[in-house]
Amino acid sequence: MGSRVGVCAESIIGAMRTALLLLACAAMATPAPAATDRQTRTFAWSPERTLVVEITIGQVRIEGSSRQDVEVAIQRTVPSADALAQLPVAVEDTPDRVAIRILQPDGGTDPALVSDLVLRVPATARIEPVRVVEGRLQVARFRGALTADVRRGPIDAADVSGTLRLETGIGSVVLRNARLEPKGLLRLRSFNGDVRLQMPGPPTDARVMALALNGSIQSDIPMTTRDSWGPRWSVATLGKGEPVISIDVVTGKVEIRTK
Repeated sequence: MGSRVGVCAESIIGAMRTALLLLACAAMATPAPAATDRQTRTFAWSPERTLVVEITIGQVRIEGSSRQDVEVAIQRTVPSADALAQLPVAVEDTPDRVAIRILQPDGGTDPALVSDLVLRVPATARIEPVRVVEGRLQVARFRGALTADVRRGPIDAADVSGTLRLETGIGSVVLRNARLEPKGLLRLRSFNGDVRLQMPGPPTDARVMALALNGSIQSDIPMTTRDSWGPRWSVATLGKGEPVISIDVVTGKVEIRTK
């Protein structure tokens, strides 16, 4: 009987050792949890000030409203707390402008180092420029001045007007419920992607120009089109012939909808 008990005890101990070893191996194989840093900055604002934003990898969202200041909510997500040093937050606050830059050192583009920003701004603010190396730009309820360049990723805007210059290298540019103001401008460009502009109705006064070097143009606004050979080019003059809507793509489709 004693020998049987001893054998049984040794088996249990062996099984426990095996289980502990497996747990230790699993712990070693499990990557460290991602580290997230959140911070919010608020800046006094005036029509004379300009907001500048530059990030490497991530998403920027602009939300316009009747507020009188600018709030910038920043979230950095990295593989570990030590990696936050590789994604520094640089803030410049002068009487003329506020600049927020979250750039990887030495021009790096590590996809594991992500910065997401939400900009809550006066609807008529001036934001020039927003630059994103890889990610996404979203804009809502904005009618100020905005210049934006996303190298890899889409731009999506809704309920916008003002002076908008929006460009992507690889990605689409989509504007929904966009309006052309008397002193405004809509200049939209994609090198490799579609550009889609939807307006609640055709503008009374405008000069509309669309170019597709390697693609197609579709428009609810009657336009004079040349597409028999080479680049496709369409143009229309409405009323006074200004302000301007200018759309061009290198490879992609242009769509202009007025309903």
